[in-house]
Amino acid sequence: MSNCAPTKTVAESSPDASVAEPSVTKNPASNGPDSPNLEMDERCRVGDEIEAASVVKTEGDIKFCRYVDERQMPAIMSLMSKDLSEPYSIYTYRYFICQWPHLTFLAMCDGYYVGAIVCKLDQQHSRSISRGYIAMLTVDKAFRRRRIGSSLVRIALNTMCQQRCDEVVLETEVTNENALRLYDHLGFCRDKRLVRYYMNDVDALRLKLWLT
Repeated sequence: MSNCAPTKTVAESSPDASVAEPSVTKNPASNGPDSPNLEMDERCRVGDEIEAASVVKTEGDIKFCRYVDERQMPAIMSLMSKDLSEPYSIYTYRYFICQWPHLTFLAMCDGYYVGAIVCKLDQQHSRSISRGYIAMLTVDKAFRRRRIGSSLVRIALNTMCQQRCDEVVLETEVTNENALRLYDHLGFCRDKRLVRYYMNDVDALRLKLWLT
């Protein structure tokens, strides 16, 4: 499940944009008799010092944390790249995360990041309102159906509300039924259909939530 940002460019070929082939580790939490034997990308491992400094909420075995610094960027890129409708370079991630670091949150379980949301918040001067934007949202497939995505969105929305945000918008593929169901449940309305919005020629739906 993912939402694409308005930037629609193919990832540039540059040293910064290249990502080394990840190593893979078995998740020790998945070795129980009722759990699948999951393989976790080493880029998604959580540093102890980051975990200790960044947790904002806990739900069962899932911890939700704020973005701390560039050390978390490989994990965010790894999680997002599995589901995004089009490829993003590291510059796209940095555009959002470096300008609005307080609106990026991650979910973690047993030492690994398993979900993330990336947002921004700016002023719409022509309308004199503050608009939030959910640029990207994803949850690792092995951890879906646990309401992790909903929790990430709620954390981001609460943060935007604290900063006097008036409305929040996003785009998602018309074919992404899971994302549409999630946002419908959270109160988003379908505002506009954007024809052939994505590079794969799939239409997008712009969704909107009014906060004031």
